[in-house]
Amino acid sequence: MQLASQEKPSYLDKLNDAQRRAVEHGSEVANGGPAGPLLVIAGAGSGKTNTLAHRVAHLIVSGADPRRILMMTFSRRAASEMGRRVERICKQVMGANAGIMTDALAWAGTFHGIGARILRLYAHQIGLDPDFTIHDREDSADLMNLIRHELGFSKMESRFPTKGTCLAIYSRTVNSETPLDEVLKTWFPWCQAWGKELRDLFGAYVEAKQAQNVLDYDDLLLYWAQMMGEPSIADDVGARFDHVMVDEYQDTNRLQSSILMGMKPGGKGLTVVGDDAQSIYSFRAATIRNILDFPNTFDPPANIVTLDRNYRSTSTILAAANGVIELARERFTKNLWTDRKSEERPRLVTVKDENEQANYIVEKILENRETGMTLKQQAVLFRASHHSGPLEVELTRRNIPFVKFGGLKFLDSAHVKDMLAALRFAQNPRDRVAGFRLMQLLPGIGPQTAGKILDAIAADPEPLSALQEIPAPPRSGADWPAFVEMLGAIRRGEGWPAEMGIAREWYQPHLERIHEDADTRKADLLQLEQIASGYASRERFLTELTLDPPNATSDQAGVPLLDEDYLILSTIHSAKGQEWRSVFLLNCIDGCIPSDLGVGSTAEIEEERRLLYVAMTRAKDHLHLITPQRFFVHGQNSQGDRHVYASRTRFIPATLLQFFESAAWPVVAPMSEAERQHRQQVRIDVTAKMRGMWR
Repeated sequence: MQLASQEKPSYLDKLNDAQRRAVEHGSEVANGGPAGPLLVIAGAGSGKTNTLAHRVAHLIVSGADPRRILMMTFSRRAASEMGRRVERICKQVMGANAGIMTDALAWAGTFHGIGARILRLYAHQIGLDPDFTIHDREDSADLMNLIRHELGFSKMESRFPTKGTCLAIYSRTVNSETPLDEVLKTWFPWCQAWGKELRDLFGAYVEAKQAQNVLDYDDLLLYWAQMMGEPSIADDVGARFDHVMVDEYQDTNRLQSSILMGMKPGGKGLTVVGDDAQSIYSFRAATIRNILDFPNTFDPPANIVTLDRNYRSTSTILAAANGVIELARERFTKNLWTDRKSEERPRLVTVKDENEQANYIVEKILENRETGMTLKQQAVLFRASHHSGPLEVELTRRNIPFVKFGGLKFLDSAHVKDMLAALRFAQNPRDRVAGFRLMQLLPGIGPQTAGKILDAIAADPEPLSALQEIPAPPRSGADWPAFVEMLGAIRRGEGWPAEMGIAREWYQPHLERIHEDADTRKADLLQLEQIASGYASRERFLTELTLDPPNATSDQAGVPLLDEDYLILSTIHSAKGQEWRSVFLLNCIDGCIPSDLGVGSTAEIEEERRLLYVAMTRAKDHLHLITPQRFFVHGQNSQGDRHVYASRTRFIPATLLQFFESAAWPVVAPMSEAERQHRQQVRIDVTAKMRGMWR
């Protein structure tokens, strides 16, 4: 169904003027074809997701083929939510036909998830086996460590960088498209002496991945970007999609930008949405230059639509946030405004130390709760995870339930990784990390034996067949044939998600033998099996779960199992995209925000400023910025752990204090005249006695 030209699109009536311009961009193009490039600068709380969903829906109801729309977000959950919104909007116009159309919106997901699908489609053209498996960060670090050990770098006289550091250097070099020497100089100066060894390590790491038919996170973008350098493949991939939409463009890295430019070199049909003021992920190699330079990448330049009406925060909160970000050195001009008037300014609260900071927050949280504000409607944000330590102690002491975001991911727990290793090794028996982990679950098999077995099957074109021919290792007993049979049953494809059940039944006795809290972990495995039932195949499950894992409630610090209501504790990075009625920001002081570790360059300082802006714009009604006069510093230098005196963050200079209500806590009641005279007399009497002692 296509919207008749004379029909007024009433489903757009609730959009404001700027949102509507973004949604209808390109409607004037003849025959409804793709329009030129569009940049939507979407301020915090400006209805960005709603606008993007309406743009996709408007394209569909105007005749665009949803199968030819590529929509990339930064989480699978965001893509799912976008799809649901698109379907709701389409139903208003298309009725029963909406479901058929939006079901075809198949190309919606994360950059890495879409990349994995593209690579499987074009695998044979770029020298990949389409049965490749994907390593998560821990698996990649383990493989890096194996290579590091094989090359003898783990036994150097002076300490070689750890596996995690090596992977971080490799990842930044790949994602930032920056030479290794420059990456070492800028980001890892303490590793500069190891330049040659790191280059050898990374070369061997790449060869190992290719030999084992595995890709890491970075490969999903790197291979895709390399494909876009081949004109025939780039044209073919680009021709698959009439419209390409990218959310959170300020958080993309150079590889992601080069992918987009390869697919749509002229920008036709390309829409990117983001906010330069919320670019806070440079530690993941994201670069603010992508969004700042986007308009002038094309000739003629891309159209820009700015969404500056905020639907979240009060006018006084926005005035303070605007004041902070206006001091940025480079930005798209944008001042958020709102109809939500308020006389309550954000509070800038001075306390003696971190303990008093915790007491202040607890008192205010309980006061809010007494007025009807639930704990879930309140959040405490902080620059670094360890900043919340004293507060967590106080919350626990006062029996206030809380959830802290930024903890372990579901896939980081050992038992879940064991299960996924079984599925991955069955799918790709050349995946050495998965096989190495799996075999060592068996009694009597250690690293040396596992390594020899993997070496023996690596050269065989049918590794699982070769595995069946290997005699059972000593002391493995009946566990070895059960292990081989389990892999064969999964490999034969007895149906999904039944294969998950096969792996779980095999693993259960090992779980009970290895872990004392086996019953708790079994619940996670049942949850994993339930998650698996939502995927069409083993390959799809392994890919998407690795790229976008859910959080396990058992891994979140302080999760209240019996409480429906709980306070939110979160790092600022984890809070992006969220909102709460009341927000408390810990340690709003120099040394914390900006972090001592984030003041090495102008670019780093500017990102720290944006972090403060992001934190402030999470608040809907009440915002408290707390400045302890003394705070504890963990040993980062020769002075070790110590308390230091602090000053208010440099991002709120005296010129901005007009936007805040400054206060000290605890509040000391004014002294009565009688009390003042009494204290004066006490001082006189004590002084007289002291003098009398020495006469």
